[in-house]
Amino acid sequence: MTGIASLDSNDIIVKGVASDSRAVLKGFVFVAIKGELTNGHQYISNAIENGAVAIIVEDDYKSDKVIIVKVANTRLTLGLLAANFYDHPSKQFKLIGVTGTNGKTTTASLLFQMAKKLGYKTGLISTIDYRINNQVFESKFTTPDAVKLQGLMSEMVEANCEYVFMEVSSHAIHQNRIAGLIFDVGVFTNITHEHLDYHKDFKEYIHVKKTFFDNLDPKAIAITNIDDRNGLVMVQNCKASIKQYALRKMADYKGRVLSNDMFGLHLKLNEVEVYLKLGGEFNAYNMLAVFAVANELELATEDEILAIASDLAPVEGRMEMIRLDVKKAIAIVDYAHTPDALENVLQSIKMFKPKGIITVFGCGGDRDKTKRPKMGAIACQYSDKVILTSDNPRTEDPEAIINEIIEGLDDEQKKEVLCITDREQGIKVGLSLLSENEVLLVAGKGHEKYQEINGVKSPFDDKRKIIAFS
Repeated sequence: MTGIASLDSNDIIVKGVASDSRAVLKGFVFVAIKGELTNGHQYISNAIENGAVAIIVEDDYKSDKVIIVKVANTRLTLGLLAANFYDHPSKQFKLIGVTGTNGKTTTASLLFQMAKKLGYKTGLISTIDYRINNQVFESKFTTPDAVKLQGLMSEMVEANCEYVFMEVSSHAIHQNRIAGLIFDVGVFTNITHEHLDYHKDFKEYIHVKKTFFDNLDPKAIAITNIDDRNGLVMVQNCKASIKQYALRKMADYKGRVLSNDMFGLHLKLNEVEVYLKLGGEFNAYNMLAVFAVANELELATEDEILAIASDLAPVEGRMEMIRLDVKKAIAIVDYAHTPDALENVLQSIKMFKPKGIITVFGCGGDRDKTKRPKMGAIACQYSDKVILTSDNPRTEDPEAIINEIIEGLDDEQKKEVLCITDREQGIKVGLSLLSENEVLLVAGKGHEKYQEINGVKSPFDDKRKIIAFS
């Protein structure tokens, strides 16, 4: 695809946009990004050698070979350039962004399922994968970089997608990866302590999430969970129309849990009863958000929406049940990797009144360290046995991570937990300790099919390990 861009009063043919000098080809615009680990300004000469026709910079740079344009924020410029290059694909379908700490993947994925079942051509951008109707692509980031994102959306336009549902991470908001996108609906699920390794503190994390809603178009709709104490904060000064959902407060979309077991929910949504194939109160919130979005977009009548809702399948790695017939027990794989998510899952399991709960979990390396002791305390509070293990230690020492989790435990709890650094062995031991009518929760990785250690991603699938050992 090529386009014409006006840069520094010169009309040039642009054949592509890139922020990685290695991806630059003849006719590309190179945008020098100051990243956390590297500074793109160091690679300008490489980009020129590879054929760049223009360079966008934040720092002073002189060259008589190419056009140089200095801007205040190259990240923002990259997003806007990519949107222009691909002819603003988000204007050509309804774009729904879901943000929050927990529930983004489930909410976006259920909306994608629902729209497809209602006969719409649909796109999905999520942590698990990217989808264009029936095509499935590997997902490397919750929200891809600006160029990949606009390119993916351009493909969705070519596939005649009418609706696109996407997760919007705080990193993507802060790094302007979503610059140039026009959202028709923005959804807030909840916010708890997460990514404090990236954001300075919780206050900044909230502020970054809020900017997503601050920037919504007046014609858009903001849908917020007002049971979350920051639900109304998110939409303060928001120019979009505001709709609220809740289980515990009066709201535009009100839900009530009538019954809740491991394999499903019986809900009342706006006074209409519906049975779902998803268990746990947190999924009641996810479904309320789905119901609100579908209704505001007028995907179908309320009755049709609720009929489809009852047929929606659980999302991979989110409270995913595995029946262990030999032991007459159940294993659950869940992506819970924050204190709030782990507590929600364990509280839900506790409500099902199993004979016992065994939890296997760890914390990711090179990520927010403040959550580690909190998650240890939560696991011990709700579980009968806890096995601490590895979860993508990356460049950190996995045993050091486990020791930081242990810091959240009292002396008695420290005596009771098992520390098994090898995740495969941790799962194996968890299964061996499991008795009839007990539940084994393996948390943290969910849908992930790898374990990352010292920069190397090796195949690893919690669900497959459980099946193999049971």
